[in-house]
Amino acid sequence: MLAKHTKHTKHLSLVDILSVGVDRMQRNFEPMRRQVEAWRTSQLSDEAAKLIIYRAFIEGELEVPKHLARVVHNHYFDPQHEEFAPRTMWGLSNAFTSAFKELEAIPQFRATARREHFLRAFARCEHAAKRASAGGKCEPQTYFPPDFSLSTKLGNFGALP
Repeated sequence: MLAKHTKHTKHLSLVDILSVGVDRMQRNFEPMRRQVEAWRTSQLSDEAAKLIIYRAFIEGELEVPKHLARVVHNHYFDPQHEEFAPRTMWGLSNAFTSAFKELEAIPQFRATARREHFLRAFARCEHAAKRASAGGKCEPQTYFPPDFSLSTKLGNFGALP
């Protein structure tokens, strides 16, 4: 049973607080749902997927353990789940996620956050190239916004190495 002390909170409604919290979660869920849907319909050629994996691991544009490159490749080109079989940005994102499950909890969290920004840069790049369509080439130079810092999001867990 929840003990309720009303000395400073006699007009506080737990139902109202929970309602506001659920409302905020639902509002933040919609942009994520739109991104997932866009990535599910964003077809990738095998060459594009290989290039993204190559740039992530071989060129070191994604700060994650290099030994996971083969694991990501295998999860993308031979997916364990039928839902991830289509050659899309969604499938590639899930291949990275599946590979990161080999990491400990905190490194897995950090790798997943880095992956998100890395893949978003490629998705924006692909969209811009399609709009330009006259040979427009997009080469994202940075995958983290200049003010990006996980330390503020992680609190005591610390910043990215």
